[in-house]
Amino acid sequence: MKLSRITVFSTSLLLGAVLALTGAASAQARESAAAVDYVALGDSYSSGVGSGSYDSASGDCKRTPKAYPALWAAAHSPATFAFTACAGARTGDVTAGQLTPLSSATDLVSITIGGNDAGFSDVMTTCVLNSQATCLSRIATARAYVDSTLPGNLDSVYTAIKAKAPSARVVVLGYPRFYKLGGSCLAGLSETVRAAINGASDYLNAATAKRAADHGFTFVDVAGAFTGHEICSSSAWLHSLNVLNIGESYHPTAAGQSGGYLPVFTSAA
Repeated sequence: MKLSRITVFSTSLLLGAVLALTGAASAQARESAAAVDYVALGDSYSSGVGSGSYDSASGDCKRTPKAYPALWAAAHSPATFAFTACAGARTGDVTAGQLTPLSSATDLVSITIGGNDAGFSDVMTTCVLNSQATCLSRIATARAYVDSTLPGNLDSVYTAIKAKAPSARVVVLGYPRFYKLGGSCLAGLSETVRAAINGASDYLNAATAKRAADHGFTFVDVAGAFTGHEICSSSAWLHSLNVLNIGESYHPTAAGQSGGYLPVFTSAA
């Protein structure tokens, strides 16, 4: 009986210590998250075009609380959150107008950029409205731009971010593949064109990942998260062409932001 009481007492002490440590660790994690100064930069994939509920104060930038940066901020309550991502932004727009909130106190930065520089909106429009040959030619032009010009443009953005926020963890997010090959779309673009568009997205992501790594930034690929949710799938997280709302075409839905972008960003933040 005496041994049993000692065992119970020891077990209680151990359990109490574990709970205390766990509580302390949880409190520390909360304090760590609360201490983060977070700035969200980039283009429409970061502002949340396609998700709806746009903040009227953001004007044509179309920022929304349904975008992954705002969702992350709502879940983690950072000390500060600056959301300057803007629909239609190119690399030069980021350096010219989005970097003001960055400082030596900034801990975390997220960004999607490069798709508009490479002309992806024009690629998609060309492919939908013109012949397969014209479409493939336009894709080839975009890939050539990714080889020749985009790396320098990305370097300019990444260098500027590093200069203003030297201590920040910078997470660069890529773009999804747009089409599920062999999917449920019975009309529209050919499988050849869909495959070429997907390949161009992969090409852009690879170039972006290389530049991000060379600057010491973290690149996260979202293609895996969107697998099974591309256009022509039964559960698409991307808008197909919408002639009544061209601006939202080929952008993530609210589910694409919360189910695709948010988890990969959270894992890297």
